[in-house]
Amino acid sequence: MSKHRYCVIMADGTGSPFRLRITYERFLRVLPPDHILVVTLARFAGEARKVLPELPPENLLLEPIPRGTAPCMAYSAYALRRRDPEAVIIATPWDSVIRDEDLFARTVLDACSYVEKNDVLMTLGVIPRAPEVKFGYIQVKEGRKAHELPGPLKVKTFTEKPPQELADVFFRTGEFFWNSGVFIWRASTICTEMERYIPEVTELFRGWQDHLDEPAFLERAYAECPRLSLDNGVMEHTDRAWLYPARFGWADVEQL
Repeated sequence: MSKHRYCVIMADGTGSPFRLRITYERFLRVLPPDHILVVTLARFAGEARKVLPELPPENLLLEPIPRGTAPCMAYSAYALRRRDPEAVIIATPWDSVIRDEDLFARTVLDACSYVEKNDVLMTLGVIPRAPEVKFGYIQVKEGRKAHELPGPLKVKTFTEKPPQELADVFFRTGEFFWNSGVFIWRASTICTEMERYIPEVTELFRGWQDHLDEPAFLERAYAECPRLSLDNGVMEHTDRAWLYPARFGWADVEQL
């Protein structure tokens, strides 16, 4: 187990806090408890501490206001770089449903091993079971037999929730995967790519080395920050996007 691996659970506070507990325990399969961080809104801090009383105080990062996954990752990646310059981040939503926990753990560990040797931004891509319109899709460059390959695979395009006609085409081709929202990357790499593609976010965190713990610093940064997702801000533009095929059962709890 690499001592530089960390999980960042992105918890926006909507839905049941019980899902946060499940996600936390899922990652205890692959990481020690002090390497699991939770990012949530300040107004949900009490709920998070109640659900995860064992979480070290320094592992609970509190956002002043909601601004999407891109600012959330900027905050957490800079925080981890300050703690461990060699940090590798497994970033995950807090509300995914996983139906094969052991296979999930093996997939995450395999993807981490690849990221530690290669300077890439990795996404876990779920092999579609049907032409769903409720999920985002990721196309890879390996073509129509991509679902049969072990990975990792080079990303070609990201597509937000498509209309039914397009979802039907995506499903038939064999080269599209559902976007699980689980990312794995080095903290330094995602920071470099965010600074390249979304400087309107990262510039607001200038001085993070000295001021990231100051409430006034965070409040000012978030007040001026645009609402932006990682997919739209970075993953649709970077040439470092890769995908690791995920064969475990998966669903977004909001779509169940």
